Amino acid sequence: MILIKEIVQQALTTGYLSVADQNQMQVLLQTSYDSEDLDAFIILQRAVMAGDVKEESRTRKTFRSSRSKDTASNIKQAYQMAAEMAFAAAMALTMPTKAQDQPSLGA
Repeated sequence: MILIKEIVQQALTTGYLSVADQNQMQVLLQTSYDSEDLDAFIILQRAVMAGDVKEESRTRKTFRSSRSKDTASNIKQAYQMAAEMAFAAAMALTMPTKAQDQPSLGA
């Protein structure tokens, strides 16, 4: 079974992430992954936002003016950052905690 980190390594090497690979990562993120996969996924999201990796479009290509491209790019970056932060927060909230690590009032 292919791992998220393997898909990410291929995308970083080629500079391209296919729809099939995007779908495979989505399935893997819903079923099984480890902390290395999570780290790799975050690295990939940053590479996509930086323009180092291009994602294959899930929809037909249509002509857009440069202003709508900029707006779409900014919206896409905002959604990707929000997804990355939400995912990292969800991971942090599911981590086990020890009682002595918890802050307490009046102690």
